[in-house]
Amino acid sequence: MSKVKVYYNSACPVCDAGIKDQRRRMESCSAQVEWIDIDENPDVVKDIDAEQESVRERLHVVDQEGITKIGADAFAVLWAETPRQKWLARLVRFPVLSILSRLLYNSFAAGLYAWNRMKKRWVVDKKE
Repeated sequence: MSKVKVYYNSACPVCDAGIKDQRRRMESCSAQVEWIDIDENPDVVKDIDAEQESVRERLHVVDQEGITKIGADAFAVLWAETPRQKWLARLVRFPVLSILSRLLYNSFAAGLYAWNRMKKRWVVDKKE
């Protein structure tokens, strides 16, 4: 089985806390997950053909098939591998609920990203 790769931004305290909680939940399961912090190693975003600001704003996960999932779909990949959260993955994959979960996640992520920028948790690279 291929390893799931999680690209996240630890410079955001909310994101960092969420990832720490998810990692803790997944410690007991057999899923192989690589946790990649783009704040500590910004060049890794090239591995998924993404821009750093995109990964700063929304969680990116490469699933077992090598497909990059973003936002709510990224969480669904993690939840599907996590004991006591598999039901969440099934729930957010229902057609109407998947649309709603994407809208809610994207709205929350945009607001969180703007808050982090306002707090100057990072400086946007002019080359991006």
